[in-house]
Amino acid sequence: MYKPSYPHPVLAREGWPFIAGSLILALLVSWWSIGAGLIFWLLAIFVIQFFRDPQRQAPEGERVVLSPADGRIVSVDKTTDPYTQQQALKISVFMNVFNVHSNRFPVSGRVTQVQYYPGSFVNAALDKASVENERNAVHIALDSGEQVTVVQVAGLVARRILCYVKPGDSRKAGERYGFIRFGSRVDVYLPPASRPRVAIGDKVSATSTALADLPESGVSVNQSDTL
Repeated sequence: MYKPSYPHPVLAREGWPFIAGSLILALLVSWWSIGAGLIFWLLAIFVIQFFRDPQRQAPEGERVVLSPADGRIVSVDKTTDPYTQQQALKISVFMNVFNVHSNRFPVSGRVTQVQYYPGSFVNAALDKASVENERNAVHIALDSGEQVTVVQVAGLVARRILCYVKPGDSRKAGERYGFIRFGSRVDVYLPPASRPRVAIGDKVSATSTALADLPESGVSVNQSDTL
């Protein structure tokens, strides 16, 4: 196990205005009514837990794909990457409002393209959310020449996707690159010969859970017979 570089506060900066606002509101309401104030203190506790952003240890291995988010696996499928039109293994992580919502790179590599798509806000646990909802796709080129696409997908409640990388940027696996507020999904498209380590229904943690193993060097990433 190793710790990727993670120079971020334990409570995400994206949440500081919300945390401050919820605490001030709880104080004001409590000054007026202790009973009513309890409700707002519970709300403040919820906001604080939503914006937690802990550092994690990552499993060793050059070919290991790390989970980009906390949550539950809702899809492990051989499909076509809709952004590159190449065959791929798709693994999707659904984040509910009680999960950590910072997003981290699943692999080490260089960003080649960032594509934003406006869309709707259906339940992110549904497969159609991958192509219908507001989303942001980041294309990553590995040193081996392989391509990985990681997609932030807004959910039923989430209305704000934040992405902090641009073409030309490089990140190590497990390093932070974005945030989604209040329930969402992250899709990862891998070379089709990748071997999944998770199944639908599994709970995963960003950085510390291995989603899959990339194919060994020399194995073709266009193996149509695997689909």
